[in-house]
Amino acid sequence: MSVFLALVRRELGVAFNSMTGYVVVAVTLLLTGFSLVDISSKLANAPDDRPVVETFYQSAYFWVILLVVSPVITMRSFAAEKSSGTYETLMTAPVGDTQVVLAKFTGALTFFALTWLPLLAVLAVLRQVSGQAAFFEPRVTAVALAGVFLIGSLFMAMGCLASALTNSQVIAAMVSFSLGVGLWVISLRPAMDETTAGSWSRVLEHLSLIRHMQDFSRGVLDSRHLTFYVTATVLFLFLTQRAVESRRWK
Repeated sequence: MSVFLALVRRELGVAFNSMTGYVVVAVTLLLTGFSLVDISSKLANAPDDRPVVETFYQSAYFWVILLVVSPVITMRSFAAEKSSGTYETLMTAPVGDTQVVLAKFTGALTFFALTWLPLLAVLAVLRQVSGQAAFFEPRVTAVALAGVFLIGSLFMAMGCLASALTNSQVIAAMVSFSLGVGLWVISLRPAMDETTAGSWSRVLEHLSLIRHMQDFSRGVLDSRHLTFYVTATVLFLFLTQRAVESRRWK
């Protein structure tokens, strides 16, 4: 466990000691701020009973942040180690491949989660200033942030896989971005009636990130959504572990 925690601290240290990490935080806060300004202006003109987080999830800002920021966070995970020549040193240290993969994933996911924490303070201040409870409903906000954490875990796992497949950070970011856009495009399909839809339509419906996030944004914690994100994350982490292990086959 001490080795694992040391690797996680190493990943977080690199993130916070580089300009890229602060750019990621700044971009996330900037786009979130633009989104909240847009939502506030709409609420001023036409009051809405829906929680603000539900409106935020349905905006383009949330998906732009997710699709753009995630590859930037994960692109250096393995690719930077390979390009700098420290990869073999790391992999020959007294630590298993699974520990390395989980440590890099945990570090990336922790950094991703930290970039969203300021949103809590912003929502609380907006509720206090505006007097509108829709800005910050504790239970709904907690479930919504759980949704952000789960979808972030999936995107971090995809990013780690992309980074493990190449020694170029740019290529890793492009592959991760392409995977994310692919899932998002599938999510744009119109909702289907499960009783009449075919087997492929039901599969694509189950892969829809937008459908899964809708319940989270409304404060609904559904085990089906939890199962989807946990299963998909574990799958990509397994593929990452296999990609890392493949160096022994060469």
